[in-house]
Amino acid sequence: MVGRRSGRRPGDPSRTREQILTAAREAFAEGGYDATSMRRIAATAGVDPALLHHHFGSKERLFLAAVRAPADPAELMPAVAAGGPDGAGERLVTTFLGVWDSPAGAGAAALLRTAAANPLVARLVREFLLARVLRPLLADLGVPATERDVRASLVASQLMGLAVTRYVIGLEPLASAPAAAVVAAVGPTLQRYLAGDLGAALSDPQAERDGPAGHQPAGSGRPSS
Repeated sequence: MVGRRSGRRPGDPSRTREQILTAAREAFAEGGYDATSMRRIAATAGVDPALLHHHFGSKERLFLAAVRAPADPAELMPAVAAGGPDGAGERLVTTFLGVWDSPAGAGAAALLRTAAANPLVARLVREFLLARVLRPLLADLGVPATERDVRASLVASQLMGLAVTRYVIGLEPLASAPAAAVVAAVGPTLQRYLAGDLGAALSDPQAERDGPAGHQPAGSGRPSS
């Protein structure tokens, strides 16, 4: 008699789904988002890789389910990028507020609190936000590859700061300000971070570290010639 493969539970799809999610959280925590394959998650869960695609469709959707993300960036970012660089800051903050002000906002706040308390979750959220959301958005906006890392980190700092102050700790008057007022106030900052002039130091951090004409800044410890 041929035994049934471990992990295949055709009569209990909800249990299989939870089994996959548990394995995904473990695998993503150990290897990070980019280095973790669907095949590795399937092996950890003891199921056929086809079941991962059946339940979740893609690695990105599996990750979002594993960390209980409130929204799928793949459904939101195309509209932000569609208008090109002009006005992208306002479109981004409008989209961001739309998620947080919706019923999904409670899940977003829970994820942010979890990331603040759990370094592994924080690492995964950070990696996913930069690698799968902001850098691709910047690429779609035509930002040079050499500028995407610094711009993505600045955009993330603004959005995460806004989320914490408005939705987590409820800092007034920002917490109760109308969305349109927040867009008007924050949009220009995001616009600069996405497509504006950041100055030489941020556009080329290596040049700032080396100092003018490639010289090391004073106090760096490098012996003078």
